Amino acid sequence: MAAYRAALGGSLAAVRLLPLGRCRPSPAPGSTLSGAAMEPAPCWLAGLRFDNRALRALPVEAPPPGPGAPSATRPVPGAWLTRVRPTPLRAARAEAEAEAALFFSGNALLPGAEPAAHCYCGHQFGQFAGQLGDGAAMYLGEVCTATGERWELQLKGAGPTPFSRQADGRKVLRSSIREFLCSEAMFHLGVPTTRAGACVTSESTVVRDVFYDGNPKYEQCTVVLRIASTFIRFGSFEIFKSADEHTGRAGPSVGRNDIRVQLLDYVISSFYPEIQAAHASDRVQRNAAFFREVTRRTAWMVAEWQCVGFCHGVLNTDNMSILGLTIDYGPFGFLDRYDPDHVCNASDNTGRYAYSKQPEVCKWNLQKLAEALQPELPLELGEAILAEEFDVEFQRHYMEKMRRKLGLVQVELEEDRALVSKLLETMHLTGADFTNTFFLLSSFPVELESPGLAEFLARLMEQCASLEELRLAFRPQMDPRQLSMMLMLAQSNPQLFALMGTRAGIARELERVEQQSRLEQLSMAELQSRNQGHWADWLQAYRARLDKDLEGAGDATAWQAERVRVMHANNPKYVLRNYIAQNAIEAAERGDFSEVRRVLKLLENPYHCEAGAATDPEATEADGADGRQRSYSSKPPLWAAELCVT
Repeated sequence: MAAYRAALGGSLAAVRLLPLGRCRPSPAPGSTLSGAAMEPAPCWLAGLRFDNRALRALPVEAPPPGPGAPSATRPVPGAWLTRVRPTPLRAARAEAEAEAALFFSGNALLPGAEPAAHCYCGHQFGQFAGQLGDGAAMYLGEVCTATGERWELQLKGAGPTPFSRQADGRKVLRSSIREFLCSEAMFHLGVPTTRAGACVTSESTVVRDVFYDGNPKYEQCTVVLRIASTFIRFGSFEIFKSADEHTGRAGPSVGRNDIRVQLLDYVISSFYPEIQAAHASDRVQRNAAFFREVTRRTAWMVAEWQCVGFCHGVLNTDNMSILGLTIDYGPFGFLDRYDPDHVCNASDNTGRYAYSKQPEVCKWNLQKLAEALQPELPLELGEAILAEEFDVEFQRHYMEKMRRKLGLVQVELEEDRALVSKLLETMHLTGADFTNTFFLLSSFPVELESPGLAEFLARLMEQCASLEELRLAFRPQMDPRQLSMMLMLAQSNPQLFALMGTRAGIARELERVEQQSRLEQLSMAELQSRNQGHWADWLQAYRARLDKDLEGAGDATAWQAERVRVMHANNPKYVLRNYIAQNAIEAAERGDFSEVRRVLKLLENPYHCEAGAATDPEATEADGADGRQRSYSSKPPLWAAELCVT
């Protein structure tokens, strides 16, 4: 947690990924973890000062008495938090920082920590799901720094809570490593996000069916320490929702507008104090200003996602931060081959959360937040703010970022939208790698007759998809007989068909079949010639646009240097591709955490572009599946396309 040393006054040191320490006996399962009975905090943690304001400002449920009662599944009406206790893990082995592992695993509590679980609801895949809540996460408390900052600490995977439903409240090594690495990757990319401070594993195990295919296996229980100003989300305001007209579900605190008022007062005064100060005498205008700012921050966040090719995967209202942060790293992915319809979550059968749909989904989620703020914010006012702000703010920030990614540093032109759109279309037609194509454009020779143009085009062609990659990408997902049966069923019995599949899914399958047929007739030479033609057209338009940018500069040499600098600062060389995370996970599951540390080091410097970085051992795949050393900044290997995240 090196980046948090300054934020937490230097008292919370870097833990990173650790096996669970065994310096002292851990509390027995089911025992009460109270501050009075805690182990003495290690010296570098002793400086943490807890001030758990949320517990004082918001209604907290006192858990029912009796063994196991605090974590018993139940509705939690009339409260935003409920007291819980972490469930201890079985120790693995002693290591450096073992005392930190003791506290960040949930086996003991730091003095001042008061574990609780958030109650919230949410719309999941478009349908209101009723009470959800922190089923695998626990609020530890809020740490204050010497400079007055306040950070909420959470443990994810520390055991069951009243919101775990039938689950065990545990997280496993693979999902924890993914969250740990991606939280940090997003921060260093400059995307608003929660942070990950530690990842502690153990010998305790749980059974997981990774692909839901009837092949469960034992996996190591792992806990992630998460950090943010707050983890309050859109769904926090949906606990007051009346019975939904589609699902019939209601929030647990329906009718409790008094709590909605408390929550609004707390959120605005704590996290938007400038809005509170500006509208202290007019609650409606204060709440409107709050919703306007949340709308802007959300638009800014999703614009950043689109510009780095990040796909969230589960954009439910309960996964949307009230501060415009990226939260809850479940199924996620970064684009490899550019595909606007890419779906990173294999469970998203309808493609609701496809990459290109993320801005519209975030806007839809804001609509649900506006509905949840009634009557404290009249709905017509919230909807007017949403209509005024979201699209304008998203497009403004998206185009600002895209201009920087293309090195357009002097003038802004209306035609830039068409240039960006045509670039993405060209990347789609040629199957170009999203991250690497943008990074490569910084080396585009701007001179018309540059001798380096042929070399640049050759490197650009290497980023386009090969026939083998395309055939794999468009491989049909259904047996031909199954597809034929579904098509007949769609005609003969539409009602039954609607229960078994979707027309959109069948349409995608038919497109794959058609694409596969065309690819079978295409040679590699024809593909390359076609790709070169697409890129030649776009590069001609790009050069013309760069000429216009140069016209506004006084010094061509200084302009070129600034263009390259800006492009290097906005086009990452390294992102957390799925196969990179998978390499780190597989090594960690064998007990080797060095690959996690190696990847983390790269992700902490994603815009690194010094000569020789690609051959640095820190930047290479430790054990390529094809037996070759591969730079982590190169196109992913073919086997990466087979990875499935749910």
